Amino acid sequence: MAQNNGFGKFIATAVIAGALGGGITYGGVSYFNNNNNGTGTELVSGTNKNGNTKVSNVKVNLNTQAEKAFNATKSTVVSVINLQKQSSNDDTLSGILGQIQGGSSSSKKSSGELEASSEGSGVIYKKSGNTAYIVTNNHVVAGANALEIILSDGSKVSASVVGKDAVSDLAVIKIKSDKVTKVATFGDSDNIKVAEPVLAIGSPLGSQYATSVTQGIISAKKREVPQTSESGAQIGNATVIQTDAAINPGNSGGPLINFAGQVVGINSMKLASDQQGTSVEGMGFAIPSNEVVMIINQLIKNGQVIRPALGIGYTDLSNISEQQQRSILKLPKSVTQGAVVLNVNSNSPAKRAGLAKYDVITELDGTKITQQSQLRDILYKHKIGDKISVTYYHKGDKKTGSITLNEKATSKVLSEATK
Repeated sequence: MAQNNGFGKFIATAVIAGALGGGITYGGVSYFNNNNNGTGTELVSGTNKNGNTKVSNVKVNLNTQAEKAFNATKSTVVSVINLQKQSSNDDTLSGILGQIQGGSSSSKKSSGELEASSEGSGVIYKKSGNTAYIVTNNHVVAGANALEIILSDGSKVSASVVGKDAVSDLAVIKIKSDKVTKVATFGDSDNIKVAEPVLAIGSPLGSQYATSVTQGIISAKKREVPQTSESGAQIGNATVIQTDAAINPGNSGGPLINFAGQVVGINSMKLASDQQGTSVEGMGFAIPSNEVVMIINQLIKNGQVIRPALGIGYTDLSNISEQQQRSILKLPKSVTQGAVVLNVNSNSPAKRAGLAKYDVITELDGTKITQQSQLRDILYKHKIGDKISVTYYHKGDKKTGSITLNEKATSKVLSEATK
């Protein structure tokens, strides 16, 4: 998650920090101070009387697989600083006081000044000629007027966006390659196993903790979590890797690696509490590497991701009253779930397949439609030119057909992915 007020485009999170460590430390000091009699006094005044305590010259061999994996990848992980133009500070307390006291306006920040708005992580995965490419999260770079990259050696370089995709929450940015000595490799996320150990690398809480590493396991290979648009509306589900490796604000865009040092996911979000406010621990999520590779290749080639579309506007059947379901849609009482077609674009795949206004789609590509967001999920599993089956009700009559997906929906379209 980028270190800002919104830690991800999929799940709204809350991070709770406690002072448990300090409490334990002070509690221990208080205990020994208040109980320094008997054997405790003898230990302090006897054994250490001459101050001759020494460290033991014992070396532990920690050349573990985890260490090897981290060392193989750490130099490819970077911090990504999102710089945005700041407005004048006239409305701040210092600005107001300056106006009251007749102070000079030279102390105010100009509206064009760039400041760090948020921080995230990224991983260098490709070097070509004078250019190196970094994959990160879309929400890490969203709204940026400029980007600054901090390499693993502390060097700062400027970056520019190659392409970004809000649907998958991925982005590719580029920098000059003269200081890049190594690039990361991607592993096959389909081959990961539940309970397999993994490492998360990134900059939790910002670049002051750059190249932090945490260890955990794969908790689930393919977990579906709700995905929302910038307006907060649910637009579908994201299929992600669940891990208990600690992921914190600032880790967004950093790699989740296996013990071979391969990137198997891009860390994107965490769940800190559920809808009832219950605190949650050890639930982080990463975009699978197989999806990452597919998306970033398109971003390099086209600057955007091109997905199939139906060419319709629609709403969930639950948004239609029972009276209108019978009088307008002519639905039988047995049909309680589906997506209602509100409009059909001319010469669209849906139009050519015979769908019309007020039809109700109950099944697409062999999947029953229980909520409207499923349409987008199903479409995004296909490519342009694919043919899929459709089951729908037209004026109360059940019909089946096939739709050839030859219309494009770009990554710019979020809330209406079928247009």
